[in-house]
Amino acid sequence: MVPVTRYGYFLSSEEYAPADLVRQARLAEQAGFDALWISDHFHPWLDEQGQSGFVWAVIGAISQAVSLPVTTAVTCPTIRMHPVLVAQAAATAGVLTQGRFTLGVGSGEALNEHVVGARWPSADERLEMLEEAVGLIRKLFTGKQVNHRGQYFAAETARLYSMPAEPPPIYMSGFGSQSVQLAARIADGYMSVMPEADMVRLYRESGGGDRPVQGGLKVCWDSDADRARKTMHRLWPNEEIPGEAAQLLPLPRNFEQLAQLVTEDMVSAPCGPDAHVHLAAIRQFTDAGFDEVYIGQVGGAPEAFFDFYATQVLPRAREN
Repeated sequence: MVPVTRYGYFLSSEEYAPADLVRQARLAEQAGFDALWISDHFHPWLDEQGQSGFVWAVIGAISQAVSLPVTTAVTCPTIRMHPVLVAQAAATAGVLTQGRFTLGVGSGEALNEHVVGARWPSADERLEMLEEAVGLIRKLFTGKQVNHRGQYFAAETARLYSMPAEPPPIYMSGFGSQSVQLAARIADGYMSVMPEADMVRLYRESGGGDRPVQGGLKVCWDSDADRARKTMHRLWPNEEIPGEAAQLLPLPRNFEQLAQLVTEDMVSAPCGPDAHVHLAAIRQFTDAGFDEVYIGQVGGAPEAFFDFYATQVLPRAREN
């Protein structure tokens, strides 16, 4: 098992209202979590989840409420938002957090990106777009005036004036070998929600070296394990949908249709009040070579969840 540098809390923009996310960020800091992930969605995966606030406004509020580092998990800087705007948003987040912001990026999902009426590209094309977008964002992070005419994006005499002392790091998520190798080439760190040692190894061997690797998972604390499993199944059955559906389906109702095939006994997330169950799920990531692990609570009950993690989970996790 590698030594984990940080245990963070995963803020779910799809499930919780913006003010609830800020409150959870405060509770996470009080409970001893080291950092925050926050998802960036236009739509939730399912209507049952019920939210999807504008992440950049929420990050601004969080920056004034806590001192924890914040990473987007993840932003797609290619279709719904032009990379010039993502660069400006990330730079401002870096200023507000006093340098504690990391821009996590990925190639996106049709669920969030189709809303501007653009064609949904193939996987290969999305990775090409992402590579160009990251390059353009890095140019803008220099604070110099940028002109860019690329295959997918243009920028004309663009300059960022509000910049942190150091540009935000850029991490990239990836699930297949092609995206992981791209992350190794262009990103300052790698992100995944799957505890796959092979992908971590590929990232490091493809040029990622000792750069940070972050992983995230959802859990459902409840005093009753059966009730927790039912809650997870009701709110996040899409977590058990395999394959490329997450990237290709455009509407929450499409995921609801597929989710009908997911039975309660298929739920793999840790559920209930047994600390050993939660620790075992976290250790899947640490055993796979992840440096940082982010855990998100499903189904509300934040005070009880944070008390549980502060007293029974985080101390034991940090013993190893």
